[in-house]
Amino acid sequence: MTSRSRHAAASVASALVVLGALASCGTESGTVGASRQPAASVVRTAGESPRSAVPSEDAASPSDRAPTATGRTDRSSGTRCHTAELSAAVGRMDPGAGQRNFPVVLTNVSSRTCTVHGYPGAAFVDAAGRQLGRDPERTPGGAATVTLTPGDSAWAGLRFASPGVSGARTATPATLLVTPPDERDPLEVPWRAGAVPVSGDSSSVFLTVLQPGSGP
Repeated sequence: MTSRSRHAAASVASALVVLGALASCGTESGTVGASRQPAASVVRTAGESPRSAVPSEDAASPSDRAPTATGRTDRSSGTRCHTAELSAAVGRMDPGAGQRNFPVVLTNVSSRTCTVHGYPGAAFVDAAGRQLGRDPERTPGGAATVTLTPGDSAWAGLRFASPGVSGARTATPATLLVTPPDERDPLEVPWRAGAVPVSGDSSSVFLTVLQPGSGP
């Protein structure tokens, strides 16, 4: 054997010795020679909650989002009329057979289109703001959404028995408070139609649902 062959053999033997030594240093868990990779983790800034596995709205692709006609939600369209956007009035009395009928009119005085639906609220009050009589009763009827462009009106019928016929105890209100549907703040309308029934037989006051226009 030449000197070069002996040198190569010695190198191989040394390598086997080193491998054997490494094998003898393994742990009891059997991970000898295994390369430990760190577990995957979510990186976030301090105070930020972990992201959900479900993509957020911002991260969702266009195909994952609900389509809209204009590509965005127009929050101002189709919303109800608020008290500040309306004026109220009481129209001319329409006498019936022992009845007094009045149209209570709401008019859109804003610069946008809005809607009313259902019954307005109504209450007669004296000059001190005290309510006279009970709240009006609602006459059954199918409510429909009335769309009011600027300047348009909707009306509801206010009806009660003529006090001279019914014999109910009466009082003369100073104001009729009219509250638009789903609102809390009323509109004040001066009452100039005389006495109204406040107690006793046939003292109920009735309201109908709102409908387009300013009266029958």
